[in-house]
Amino acid sequence: MLVKWIRCTVVDRPGFERGQRRWTELLGRPGFQGQGGGWSRVLPDVAHVFAFWENRVFYDSFMADGHDRLAGAQSGTCAEVQVKLFEHRFDVKTGFEPDFTDADVVRVAHSRVREDRADHFALMQQKVWNPAMAGSPGMLRGLFGQAPGPEFLVLSMWRSEAERGKYRPRSAARLAERAETERDVERLDGDAVRIEDAWTVRPDGGGRR
Repeated sequence: MLVKWIRCTVVDRPGFERGQRRWTELLGRPGFQGQGGGWSRVLPDVAHVFAFWENRVFYDSFMADGHDRLAGAQSGTCAEVQVKLFEHRFDVKTGFEPDFTDADVVRVAHSRVREDRADHFALMQQKVWNPAMAGSPGMLRGLFGQAPGPEFLVLSMWRSEAERGKYRPRSAARLAERAETERDVERLDGDAVRIEDAWTVRPDGGGRR
């Protein structure tokens, strides 16, 4: 699975939201598996969108035929747009699906890792972070993705911000020490994203559960 993360600094919020609703036209595109996103809970002018494709071939086909017409509806609404692509490595918890309909909050963590520590970083995600997140009430599902660099993306979906908050303050420092995160990571950034139902595009056409 290919994961596309789009981070937008928005200057015309109503126009951006109108354009975002047009992405329902992705329905029926070969290889499209789902899309969703919302506004940052920290930075009011920042929006995040996450799109999922079966593989790079289907994604490249869409980019060559169809993307620019849809993106044109949001022309002039953003001061900056950052796009990153990640290959799905493994699930956080089990049975990841690109379905935003039962989540209120998505947490995105983006890490640039020292090259000689990349394998260790991925192993610690599996052995240390994943079990802790999977056992936290309110954590629905997530994924771990990788891009050249090496860069990594951890995307986790939560039933509510209150439930996500119970996990992080209590355990993050202890888990980071156990995983030797400071030795692995050169730079870490992230955000908590409040899901906008109107931005969710599901191949099966379903709505919020």
